[in-house]
Amino acid sequence: MARRRREEESDNHDRWLVSYADFITLLFALFVVMYSISSVNEDKYRVLSATLTDAFQTSAQSLNPIQIGEQVRMPDPVAGEFAAPELARKAERMDQEAEQMAGEGPGPTGLDFASLSRIAADLKGELSPFIDQDLVKVTQTERGLEVEMKSRMLFKSGSSRLSRDAVKALGDVAAILKPLPNQIKVEGHTDDLPIKTVSFPSNWELSAARAASVVHLFARRGVSPDRMSAIGYGEFRPVTENGDEASRAKNRRVAIIIMAARQQREQRDVGELKVAGTPAT
Repeated sequence: MARRRREEESDNHDRWLVSYADFITLLFALFVVMYSISSVNEDKYRVLSATLTDAFQTSAQSLNPIQIGEQVRMPDPVAGEFAAPELARKAERMDQEAEQMAGEGPGPTGLDFASLSRIAADLKGELSPFIDQDLVKVTQTERGLEVEMKSRMLFKSGSSRLSRDAVKALGDVAAILKPLPNQIKVEGHTDDLPIKTVSFPSNWELSAARAASVVHLFARRGVSPDRMSAIGYGEFRPVTENGDEASRAKNRRVAIIIMAARQQREQRDVGELKVAGTPAT
């Protein structure tokens, strides 16, 4: 019987196929796992990178002790930072002035050109370090009050993510704009150098995304979203010829326009005329 069993076992020559099939299956699974690891989702990676950057760049507020002789700072729930008492008093004064000026004539549509001159003075005071470096220009135009900021102080090249200095500067601007009833337009501009990335197929998308980044920050700082709009002009409204790098740097900018009440009324009237003149369908 023992010899017969050995003869039956010696006749099974295909048992190696079972082990070979198991080995091939494990090898296939290994290559599938390696392929899945090597395929990186760029959008998810970008979101993860931005989240980690914010987490490591933001300093812990509890690690900033109050030094002897330093003014006590109060938490600002809107800005998410610590605001000095002077800034809080200034914001309250601006609220009162806005209410007074709104009741004197222009009505709920916003402050007019004369009243915006006081806002221009406040903006120049807050942004004076950047104005001295020729990074910011505050002017009054026929549309209202315009704050023009160079892109190099706001964004890295080819990016729509605001820098830390830009967040601080725009936060100061938002504190001034928050109590105003005027409409606010944020316009993004680029130079004529083409861009073609996954996020920005052209300068249209880049300029619009940069304007939207500013609008989002203003909204987080308490500026009413229904008063704001973000516009991207790409490279098609330059302030100078794109002849060299210095000229291109001037064209890469974000303009914040606080619309004057008169200009708002004119645009509203034009819009009503267009609607009234639309033929019935």
